[in-house]
Amino acid sequence: MDGKTCCSPEVAHGVGGPDAPSPAGSKSYRSYLLPGILLLSGWWLLYRCLAPFSRWLTYDVLSLARGSGFASAVDFFVFDTPKVLLLLTLVVFGVGVVRSYFTPDRARRILAGKREAAGNVFAALLGIVTPFCSCSAVPMFIGFVTAGVPLGVTFSFLISAPMVNEIALVLLFGLFGWKIAALYLGTGLGIAMVAGWTIGRLGMEKHVEAWVYQAAGVGSEKAEEEPMTIAERVRYGFEAVRDIVGKVWVYVVLGIAVGAAIHGYAPENFMASIMGGGAWWSVPLAVLIGIPMYSNAAGIIPVVQALLAKGAALGTVLAFMMSVIGLSLPEMIILRKVLKVRLVATFAGVVGVGILIVGYLFNLVL
Repeated sequence: MDGKTCCSPEVAHGVGGPDAPSPAGSKSYRSYLLPGILLLSGWWLLYRCLAPFSRWLTYDVLSLARGSGFASAVDFFVFDTPKVLLLLTLVVFGVGVVRSYFTPDRARRILAGKREAAGNVFAALLGIVTPFCSCSAVPMFIGFVTAGVPLGVTFSFLISAPMVNEIALVLLFGLFGWKIAALYLGTGLGIAMVAGWTIGRLGMEKHVEAWVYQAAGVGSEKAEEEPMTIAERVRYGFEAVRDIVGKVWVYVVLGIAVGAAIHGYAPENFMASIMGGGAWWSVPLAVLIGIPMYSNAAGIIPVVQALLAKGAALGTVLAFMMSVIGLSLPEMIILRKVLKVRLVATFAGVVGVGILIVGYLFNLVL
């Protein structure tokens, strides 16, 4: 399960039934302003209370000894679990509203006809805000190819959509600040653009399974969807929260538990020696460890937080996170349905080299 949702605005648009407001009678933006301010204020107050609550519960209620590994792990878990879930809920709702403007079919139509060089850039940017997950890789790929989108542009989108994950981006901003979030955004987009351009230059269209090109009807144009009302877009945001948070919260808690164990018990010198910037093999090792893992972005962020706190190098940790999100083994297996082995291997190799360059570059300059 990755951080991208599989639900689409078309589905949410039809969930309202007879109670769904008509465009003529829809509520204006102003009618949502006061409730939105009240909800956001309550969210902010709750968020601000997390740190004192975790210290009170850990040291006053449970009476754990300050400085012990167990107390540190408990404090980390009690603080980060609601913190990440609160951030996740807010981010998913906001992105859900944004996604109501970007259906997969609309993304396909936007990219069709773009020049390849500009298309790589535009596809990578579009991948940030469009619904995508591993299970939708096959239909998205078929739709893009049958619409005439160049293969390299298609790969820029397919790389950017899971790798440059908006949930991971906002969680990184909330936990580490804008600099690390910007590094993640910039390097992820760079890998998607360059990797897609490289694959396009290799001329590997013959390594797409033949049946994909024969599926002309799959990518045909659909009738333009009815514009969604404000009420429907807000409802879609809540539906996204219910769908995504409801599915990934277990992974989030497990990721935080792993992070808590690292935070409380992993020796700093040991972590620095394994994932530090000094050893040349730390970056490829981190990538190899990340590939077979199948975690959503929200679940991997607490692990990243704990690794950095224990002395792991930023470049190595970024490489690890990107390999988990962008090079997961399950996604490779799913893509094998539409790509021949050589193209799957080329895709993994080009993206893997990009991730290695990112890891080494940031270990060198930071």
